[in-house]
Amino acid sequence: MIKVGIECESIEQDTYGIAKVILKTLEELSRRPELVKTHRFYLYFKSKIPDYPFLNNPMFVKEVIWQPFSYRSFVFYYYVFLPIRLWFAGLNVMYFPNYMLPIIFWGKSLVLLTDDIYYEMRSPDQRPHHRLAYWVFGNWAAKFATKIMAISETSKRELVRLFKINPNRIAVNHLGVDTPKVITKPYTLTPNPYILFVGQAFPRRHLKETLLVFEKLAPEFPSLDFIFVGTDKYSPPIIDSLIKKINERLGSERVTHKQRVSDDELNSLYRDASAVTYISDREAFGLPPLEALAHGSVPVVTDNALSYELFGDSAFMVPKPITIESITVKLRSALTDTEKRGNIQNTTAGVVGWFSWKSHVDRLLNEVDILT
Repeated sequence: MIKVGIECESIEQDTYGIAKVILKTLEELSRRPELVKTHRFYLYFKSKIPDYPFLNNPMFVKEVIWQPFSYRSFVFYYYVFLPIRLWFAGLNVMYFPNYMLPIIFWGKSLVLLTDDIYYEMRSPDQRPHHRLAYWVFGNWAAKFATKIMAISETSKRELVRLFKINPNRIAVNHLGVDTPKVITKPYTLTPNPYILFVGQAFPRRHLKETLLVFEKLAPEFPSLDFIFVGTDKYSPPIIDSLIKKINERLGSERVTHKQRVSDDELNSLYRDASAVTYISDREAFGLPPLEALAHGSVPVVTDNALSYELFGDSAFMVPKPITIESITVKLRSALTDTEKRGNIQNTTAGVVGWFSWKSHVDRLLNEVDILT
């Protein structure tokens, strides 16, 4: 019996970013009854075990890590009590999806690492203790993880460049797309059109600039709205106040912020969006624009190596430097260029067909087998 540990704290209260990767991985594992005979997956949590039905599969052994405090500290959980618990767990390999490897962990480790953490450990927008943690435990992962998992070829190249990692220690495992079924819809604007942004609004993703572009385009498209689903990650937060000012200047509620939505509502938002923007300075992967493509919408992304790796020509790409003007040109094209929109939809099945959670888990299990 192969014993695999998975650090799962992020899924206790979130469904974005790493939490989504873990959720989809566990859900896909639960669909494979044959694994019950060969594998046990030990899932470790900080505070509680979330109520997802697929976690009841007998292949999963779930545990909340003990702490001697009433307040459940992530610091003590991740860097102290979890690795101490793992000393006695007898695992064949431990999967850390959270970019960091505890120094006192002993054993074979698989760590998901992205180039984002290199910048986060240097970012003045991060709290000093967060920067310190990323610096210590992210660099420790880069140097001492048994195997590192990157989520794109572009990210792997950046990890090699930034952390000086031997490329042979890095396995590329692309993420999957929620809905690989392509939904056909007209290339013209719907009766109630809107632009959609989904995800955590870090400054590098240029939501502020995109909202200002929307305000600029609003008179040109009088029925067009803008929907932001996610969390404001500016420091300090600015998006809600900007939305209020834009709506006041436009004279109606043209921009809406939804902190969270159900999966069904998110799928509906993707499906009916006229365009989905994800104009980022850098990403290791970036799921929302691929999910948009799978639902039949057109993504608006940054013109860079990652976008060509994932989309080829199946996206509207904003050239660098990213400015109000460059976003305006491409966003207007995404709303009006019916020929380009048609070409994107004609190639969507081929693009999203490369990305599935089944394939992601196949590659993950292959790395586990190699390590064991």
